[in-house]
Amino acid sequence: MKSIDRNRFPESFFVREKGFYTGWLSLLFFIALQNLIGYSVNMADNIMLGSYRQSALSGATIVNQIFFVIQFLATALGEGIVVLGAQYWGKKDVVPIRTCIGIALRFGLLAGMGLLLACMWNPVRIIQLFTMDPAIVSEAVRYLRVLQLSFPFFIASTILYAGLRAVKIVRIAFWNSILSLFINVVCNYLFIYGHGGCPELGAQGAAIGTVIARGLELGIIMAYLYREKRLSLFSGGLFVSNPRLQKDYIRVTAPILGGQFLWALTTPIQTAILGHLSSDAIAANSVATTFYQYLKVIVQAMCSATSVTIGHTVGIGDFSRIRQEGRTLSVIFVGVGLSLGGLLYVLRRPLLSFYELNPQALSLADQLMIVMSVVMVGMSYQMPVSSGIIRGGGDTRYGFLANLISTWCIVIPLSLAGAFVWKLPVAQVVMLLQSDQIFKGIPAFFWYNSFRWVKKLTR
Repeated sequence: MKSIDRNRFPESFFVREKGFYTGWLSLLFFIALQNLIGYSVNMADNIMLGSYRQSALSGATIVNQIFFVIQFLATALGEGIVVLGAQYWGKKDVVPIRTCIGIALRFGLLAGMGLLLACMWNPVRIIQLFTMDPAIVSEAVRYLRVLQLSFPFFIASTILYAGLRAVKIVRIAFWNSILSLFINVVCNYLFIYGHGGCPELGAQGAAIGTVIARGLELGIIMAYLYREKRLSLFSGGLFVSNPRLQKDYIRVTAPILGGQFLWALTTPIQTAILGHLSSDAIAANSVATTFYQYLKVIVQAMCSATSVTIGHTVGIGDFSRIRQEGRTLSVIFVGVGLSLGGLLYVLRRPLLSFYELNPQALSLADQLMIVMSVVMVGMSYQMPVSSGIIRGGGDTRYGFLANLISTWCIVIPLSLAGAFVWKLPVAQVVMLLQSDQIFKGIPAFFWYNSFRWVKKLTR
């Protein structure tokens, strides 16, 4: 692996070329839209079940915590492709990118099938880890038994999208997600409420719509890749054995997977803690986190666009440019965070009007959305710096160590103590659960400014 010339320094503090901003914003725009629409597939279930029955909403929310594990598994495997692939794309070397996609598909589908079998084996026991309410458990099990069939579809699609993103192809994911959302909403309308002569299936009907949408999404992306020329996925190299490249991929991806998995586990743990406090807490947290997650996908898009942009520059080997791009993007992150946090705070009550909740759950949801609006500001800086700039620069271990220390040594112990020892109100418990999104910005700032995260990974 080649080193980067660090003796050249930037001529200006920020990037001045218009092409940098238009290129980054174009990636951000389509990735954000794809993420927003892709997230809307699950959100459609959430909203439509919310107007159907509160127990159905809570049941689907529980299952979606399990799906988050699948989501972060697929995302981590895809991010490993992006980190390596963007650097190889900077060198205009496509064959290693294809091989990395094949490696990720093998790992992802194997892990996905394992999780699918676990859910099929004892779904009731899995659901009872989050709540013991019989009505919610019943709805959640009915939802999970169908939704679990979408796990392999989602994993494969996410990995293929990541491979395309590494070579800056992002529009197909956007258009495909629009179609997937449309199919899901139509199926929900038919199967949740029993319209058009279809049976009224409630939560199970929502899961059927999601499986159909995810399956169609994968079929379309496979058809697109068969014709696409830039990546030429089926022209050779996809499943070629390359032990050295596989070792590189595992070394890059393992910390990402570990960090994402540790972080992903905080979502079901949060739901489990709140679920043991009250049933209103589950419903309120579901509503509050739904809109928080909806804005969070914009932050995740900043991570992805930044990782591709920085990785491409590292692949070229221009350290001066890396410094300029990193400083420019860091300032942008702060501005975006303030905007998203303010937007969530201002729109919280109009958004809550979409839900049919009892007065206690509605009041609690309002409090939680205020907490989330503050958390959004910190997250919008620390996450793109950690998962965009630092990870895209080749340092994937930082994110793992940051999540390990902050989540499992600080956040979870404090949250458990706050909920079950100190008996704090629900809103304060949520503040403890989300506090890492604020204080992780401090080490991210100092590690970024050290520039020791710049590592050229290509051979």
